[in-house]
Amino acid sequence: MTTYYDPNGTRFGFPTFPYRMAPDGLATRRQLRAAGLRPGGHDPVAQILWRRGKRVAYLYRLDCAKPKRTATPAQREAIGKALRARRTCAVCGLLQPYYIPRRYGCCLDCHGGH
Repeated sequence: MTTYYDPNGTRFGFPTFPYRMAPDGLATRRQLRAAGLRPGGHDPVAQILWRRGKRVAYLYRLDCAKPKRTATPAQREAIGKALRARRTCAVCGLLQPYYIPRRYGCCLDCHGGH
């Protein structure tokens, strides 16, 4: 468990902690997102290694984190249009309840009819 404990970064070149042993005041991107925060343009200050060093999660300072940005109404509208286009069949033009598979380029009904 202490294989990845290197708080000074002498062995890994970056402060490193084992899984579930990160110090207080640091959080992963996922933890920041769950708290409604984002890294705020700051680089990670440490990392967590687990699964024999094959998995890594970078840690960011909580005191430097900023609130997540929210999309503007125009951005939300553009996202809605893009998602709707992904559900519209290029062959029959019908709006499907699922995203059109890119490998077919058409809905499953049109693909099965060929």
